[in-house]
Amino acid sequence: MSHIFPRHKKQSPPVAVRGEGCYLYDAEGKQYLDASGGAAVSCLGHNDRTVIEAVKAQLDSLAYAHTGFLTSEPAETLADLLIEQAPGDLDRVYLVSGGSEAVEAALKLARQYFVEKGEPQRGRLIARKQSYHGNTMGALSAGGNAWRRAQFGPLLIDMSHIDPCYAYRLQQDGESAEAYGLRAANLLEEELLRVGPETVMAFIAEPVVGATAGAVPAVKGYFRRIREICDQYGILLILDEVMCGMGRTGSLFACEQDGVAPDILCIAKGLGAGYQPIGAMLCSKEIYRTIEQGSGFFQHGHTYIGHPCAAAAGVAVLRSLKSRDLVTAAQTQGHKLRTALTAEFADHPNVGDIRGRGLFWGVELVADRQSKTPLDPQRKTAARIKAAAFEAGMICYPMGGTIDGQSGDHVLLAPPFIITDPQIDELVAKLSRAITVGLG
Repeated sequence: MSHIFPRHKKQSPPVAVRGEGCYLYDAEGKQYLDASGGAAVSCLGHNDRTVIEAVKAQLDSLAYAHTGFLTSEPAETLADLLIEQAPGDLDRVYLVSGGSEAVEAALKLARQYFVEKGEPQRGRLIARKQSYHGNTMGALSAGGNAWRRAQFGPLLIDMSHIDPCYAYRLQQDGESAEAYGLRAANLLEEELLRVGPETVMAFIAEPVVGATAGAVPAVKGYFRRIREICDQYGILLILDEVMCGMGRTGSLFACEQDGVAPDILCIAKGLGAGYQPIGAMLCSKEIYRTIEQGSGFFQHGHTYIGHPCAAAAGVAVLRSLKSRDLVTAAQTQGHKLRTALTAEFADHPNVGDIRGRGLFWGVELVADRQSKTPLDPQRKTAARIKAAAFEAGMICYPMGGTIDGQSGDHVLLAPPFIITDPQIDELVAKLSRAITVGLG
C-alpha cells in the first residue's frame, strides 16, 4: 500500500523508472512518447547527460547554502546568463523553486515597489479570464480559471479579470486581427477606469496562454497596446512565461515575438527542463533601484531559493539551448508539427482550431465546426482522450473548461525540442487515434 498522497485517489499511475530522449518507461517496460514534456517542462528530453553531469558536479562541491547568508557561483552565473539575453531593461534575477513561487514573488515585488515609491494606494491587480498563474493563493487569485478557483473562493484575494485575447472565440465576424487585438487590449483601459487607475499596481498575462486554454497566442499588436496602456497609467506589466518561455514558443523569451518587454517576467518549467525544480522572477532596473534606494530589503523569501544544484541545472540547460541551437529547433520542428497536425485534422468535423507557436500547440475540439459549439462537458472528452493516448503509449495534456472553466475541450502539446520527424509522425498518429476513441 502506498503512503503517497496522489493527485487523484481513483487513479493508480504506473511507476516511472527511466527516461531516454522523448520517451519515458514504466516499471513494466512500457514506453510512452512524452508529447507534452510533462507540463511543458522537458524541453531537452530525458537523460540529457550534460545537465545530469552538471548537477552531479555541483553536488560534489556544494549542495546547499542559504541565501540569507551566502550566494553561490551557479546562482550568479545563471542570473548573468538570463540577463544577457533578457528583453528590455530587465536587470535582476530572483531565483525560486517553481512557477507559482515566481508569480508570488512578482506580485509581492509589485506591491512593495509602489509602497516604497510612495504610492501605497496601488494594490489592485488586473489579470485575464481563463489564465493560469499557479496554485499558491496569490497566484491562484491572479489566475482566471473558474474551475480551479471555485472551492478556494473565500481564501482568494479580490482581483479584476478581463477577457483574454482569444481570437478563435472572441474575434467578431468581419473584424480584422489587428482591430480585434486593439479592442481586446482596450479592455484593460476600461477596467482601469472602472476601478480607478490610481489603485492598480499591475497587469499580468501569459504571452501564450498555456494549460487552461491550450496554447492561445495573442494576435499581432495586442501586447504593444497593452504596453502603451500600462505606461500611460503608470502600472507594471508582469508577463508569466512559466509555461511558454525558455524557447518553448520559438524564441528564448516568448514576449520577444510580440515586440514588448515587461517590467517583471516569470519563468520556470523549461529553465530546469525537469532536472531540478527551479524558477525565476526577473525585474527591471527601475524596480530594483527603487527597493535598493528605499528599504534595501525585499520582504520575501523561501528556504530553497537560489539552490546551487538547481541553479547549476539552469546554467546547463541555458547553455545547451544556445550551443545546440535548440531554440531554432523548436521553431523548425514546431513548423513540422503544425503542418502534420493540419494535414491530419484540418477537415476533422470535431477539430475547431489548431493554434500555437514553436513547439507549443493546442487542438480545440468542438461538437460542430460551423457554430463552434463545444462538446457536452458531461462527456469528459478531454479525460477520455488523455486515457486513450496513455493507453496507446503517449503522454499529452488534454483539459476541459477551455472556454470558461466549464465548457470546451482541448489537447495541449509541448514535446521536447529534440523531437525527430518520425516522432512527430508517431505523435500525430497516436493523437488521432486517441481523439477518435475519446469522441466515440
